[in-house]
Amino acid sequence: MKNKFIATLIALLSVLIITGCGTQKENNITTNNDTKTDKKIAVIYFSATGNTKEVAESIKDITGGELIEIIPLKEYTSADLNYNDDNTRATKEQNNPSSRPEIKNTINVDYDVIYLGYPIWWGDVPHIILTFIDTYDLDGKTIIPFCTSGSSSIDNSLNTLKNYNKNVNWVDGKRLTNNKKEIENWINSLN
Repeated sequence: MKNKFIATLIALLSVLIITGCGTQKENNITTNNDTKTDKKIAVIYFSATGNTKEVAESIKDITGGELIEIIPLKEYTSADLNYNDDNTRATKEQNNPSSRPEIKNTINVDYDVIYLGYPIWWGDVPHIILTFIDTYDLDGKTIIPFCTSGSSSIDNSLNTLKNYNKNVNWVDGKRLTNNKKEIENWINSLN
């Protein structure tokens, strides 16, 4: 009788341990090289000069997510991005709160987790990202912003995004360079 009780107790403990491990895995947001999550992940980004694209590609490699570019209807030239000229296209867009540059491509947002990448323009998120948020139903989705910038932090853009759509589960993001180890450490810290 005592042996039967011990065998039953061991079986019960085994079930509890297996169930607990399964639940923990389901709560992971990201992936790494050894484990995959059940959540559908996309890395959606806008990049005018290629810096944000490089970081987005690294995030895709680490998470196994789908890489999706936000393509402007009218491509930005280096003249459009001249910070020293108040008459450039990007300056006018950033200074006009209602500016919403058009997006050329259709973007699939049928994902559980979206890493949203962009460069910092004039200390904030480019308005084409606001066009993206206006165009697609992102309510209830988990969005993890990341940005590239030579000197500005991500803070202003995070405030803009969080206040722009409060129905999104915004996760605090990070300003990144294309340093795979730094990116991997950041992604793993999100678990």
